[in-house]
Amino acid sequence: MVILPSAYMPSVEYVARLLREECVIDLGENFIKRSQRNRASILTANGVMQLTVNVENANRPRQRMRDVKIDYSKRWQHQHWVSIMSAYKSSPYFDHFAHEIEPFYRNEWRYLVDYNMEYLEVLLRLLGVKRELSVSNEYIVADEVDIDLRPKQKEGSTFVAEPYFQVFSDRLPFEPNLSILDLLMCEGREAMDGVLMHCQL
Repeated sequence: MVILPSAYMPSVEYVARLLREECVIDLGENFIKRSQRNRASILTANGVMQLTVNVENANRPRQRMRDVKIDYSKRWQHQHWVSIMSAYKSSPYFDHFAHEIEPFYRNEWRYLVDYNMEYLEVLLRLLGVKRELSVSNEYIVADEVDIDLRPKQKEGSTFVAEPYFQVFSDRLPFEPNLSILDLLMCEGREAMDGVLMHCQL
């Protein structure tokens, strides 16, 4: 079994594992700041950019993911959407998918996990995936045979990304394992039969 954390605009590896392996998303774990729970990577003309969802009490120890609230006191949504438009407006699929993505930067969600889960479901639908997600509201104790992707730094990861044409490929080297949004904007639903099915897990 693969144990995944809740993730904001999750990585290509995250989605590839979700589609190809038995996975459960752990909503009972504690929040880890500056991790994929509220941070995603996109590719801009200047290289990789980290987008972070602001949350309340980010430094509070042992805060359960289920209890983490989003902080809207700063204009992170506006900054994220402007960055996404700047990065992907010239991509092949931006015009196809932008109207589905934009509401996540206009509307408000109280809890981070609700935001992440709804966003993930939309991203999967745009990829053409129909799958019921398995979640746990209680902390999952990993067995030795489980693949636990909750630690902030994954040790001994065997994931190898399948290259694809990125927006700034003419000036920047390929950047592996960005947010699934990058792959979606560049490849559309073809990502399902191409990149996602050929990554090495």
